[in-house]
Amino acid sequence: MKLAVPFNLDDTLCCGQVFRWENKGDWWYGIVRDQLVKIRQVNAELEFANADAKFVENYFGLDDNLQEIGAKIGRDGHVRKALRKFWGLRVVRQDPWECLISYTCATYKNIPAIRHMLLSLSSRFGEKITMDGMEFFTFPTPEKLADATEKRLAECGLGYRARYVLESSKRIFENNFELERLRQLPYEQAKKELCTFSGVGPKVADCVLLFSLGKLEAFPVDRWIERVILNHYVEQLPSEMVQKLLQREGLNNSDYAKLNAFGREYFGEYAGYAQEYLYHYERTL
Repeated sequence: MKLAVPFNLDDTLCCGQVFRWENKGDWWYGIVRDQLVKIRQVNAELEFANADAKFVENYFGLDDNLQEIGAKIGRDGHVRKALRKFWGLRVVRQDPWECLISYTCATYKNIPAIRHMLLSLSSRFGEKITMDGMEFFTFPTPEKLADATEKRLAECGLGYRARYVLESSKRIFENNFELERLRQLPYEQAKKELCTFSGVGPKVADCVLLFSLGKLEAFPVDRWIERVILNHYVEQLPSEMVQKLLQREGLNNSDYAKLNAFGREYFGEYAGYAQEYLYHYERTL
């Protein structure tokens, strides 16, 4: 498929927003719902198998107007550096169910540990698919995880998160809760509903909203984004707040809300894109 828009597959899959895509040689392999996709980029062309162009365009957000987004979020020299370095990085449209459980597991864990947890969950409770002589596993359904025990989930490396995953799985399966419904709600209302799930606080909710439910105004704040703000945007914040943040380890909900509000107000309707470019840029400096 010839690309008519800016896109960088490697940066998009390496920037920390997805956890279960694997790079094997020249190809990326990933399972979206129950579909195993194989894809690579050669200059301005995408080659893929077991997917059609419509799927690829939707999943990788190729219909997002990156020129317009860059123009709106490129408000200062720092974010413009990030845009130049990773131009073509796009926000992926993940499956909301997998995204919810993935980010519930991601709290206080680095990316390798998150990958290990999700692989353990999938290999134990998902379905095996083979391609090119390699084994992959679908992400387990809410029914499968709702039928598990907290002990079996903990054995996948989840620790205390096992209870959260079990409770969320049961709620979604037993009550037929449709995460897709949140896509139609305003940002704040959808976030409020997500925060009623076990183990879901403001940051996890923002990640799910941004990476799976199309809320591009969401602005997740983790330690990397806090560092970006403190290093490059302190003039935009009250000095008293900055001093408090510099003296404290971690963010409480009040601090999170203030930094989140700053990001959404400063960068506007595409704050989520600014967040992802700044996050990836900070981690690669």
